[in-house]
Amino acid sequence: MSDIKLACDVAEQVRAICDKHGNQPGELINILHEAQHLHGYLPEEMQRLIAAKLNVPVSRVYGVVTFYTFFTMTPKGKHPISVCMGTACYVRGSEKLLEEFKRVLGIEVGETTPDGKFSLDCLRCVGACGLAPVVMIGEKVYGRLQAVDVKKILEELE
Repeated sequence: MSDIKLACDVAEQVRAICDKHGNQPGELINILHEAQHLHGYLPEEMQRLIAAKLNVPVSRVYGVVTFYTFFTMTPKGKHPISVCMGTACYVRGSEKLLEEFKRVLGIEVGETTPDGKFSLDCLRCVGACGLAPVVMIGEKVYGRLQAVDVKKILEELE
């Protein structure tokens, strides 16, 4: 199998991840987590490589990738933004925050800014309901936000 469009170093790293897990199909989710961490997302070429290493159909890998919301097949921005839409956050104004992020960034949910700096998504619950409304940017949690805070947060990240 050829590693179409997949950089050689990333392909080697993915092979090493599969080898580390004994090329066992039962380790698919762990392998996908590690592979996504490497590249930020799981493009088709990477899924094909993993399927070949584990000797499973590509459809099985694709099925897992599309079933679990943690996995993504589209590149994320340098600063992935996730607005919590769980009950506590929603009641306290997360919808207004989301609208402000969309307005300021000029993108919709699921998109990445043309410069690759920011991507925007929603999630169901961060588990920080006492800080509602909550936004995660990368691994950092921002709590008790208002729409007026959005522009300042984005400027700090640039």
